[in-house]
Amino acid sequence: MRTGRPTPPVVLTVEERETLEQWARRPKTAQALAQRARIVLACTTEKTHGDIALGAGVTRQTVGPWRTRFVRKRLQGLLDEPRPGAPRKIRDAEVERVVRLTLESTPRDATHWSTGRWPSAVA
Repeated sequence: MRTGRPTPPVVLTVEERETLEQWARRPKTAQALAQRARIVLACTTEKTHGDIALGAGVTRQTVGPWRTRFVRKRLQGLLDEPRPGAPRKIRDAEVERVVRLTLESTPRDATHWSTGRWPSAVA
């Protein structure tokens, strides 16, 4: 018989399961997010927090909060929250524009972008 506090059940929709599986296996996913996704997927089984922690390479105290956060906030709960500190000076749209330019174009007279050429090439 199980002792301790009851754990909230984790029931996934088909879309949530697909998203979590993608996050867990995509090489481009941030490793912290991939690990959280693997933890939540393991929480859908009958495994204990100790078994899940052992399989994920974390402590039992790490599994519980991610389970609870997922139950409360679903997929949004697994994403990183804004950190304290000074407000950002660069907006998401600008970051996206620079990343897109870097990945989808090359500078004149060069084969790839370098930090020495970037500031004058974008302006």
